[in-house]
Amino acid sequence: MKAIRVAIFLAAAAVIGLGFLGLNVLEKDPGMAFLLGSLTLGGGILISGLFSLKMPWHGIIAAGVLALLGFGRGVLNIPGFAEFLSGNRDRGIAPVLEAGVALACVFLLLAVHRRWSRERLRRVMEEE
Repeated sequence: MKAIRVAIFLAAAAVIGLGFLGLNVLEKDPGMAFLLGSLTLGGGILISGLFSLKMPWHGIIAAGVLALLGFGRGVLNIPGFAEFLSGNRDRGIAPVLEAGVALACVFLLLAVHRRWSRERLRRVMEEE
């Protein structure tokens, strides 16, 4: 149970950290918008991690749902990342930061899925 909590807190720290990095490297308005989004997503994941301390599965599943939402939003940014890789730098480094947030979310989503699968298997074995 500790490993998934560590993953939740690390993902929250990564998302929030990328938001502050975006504030520093992007222009003023896009940087503030990116920071606001990352504080919202990262703060939600952080709160889910705090919930997991008292009610483990409530917090873990909530973090998984938020990671799914963050990854879903990150998938929409794939065309911008492809343009960035092809040399179009109109948005600065924002597509790379958005891809970083999506990666943090997908890693957290996979960790939550793996932990839930193990728990489900444990419950099935316990019933037998």
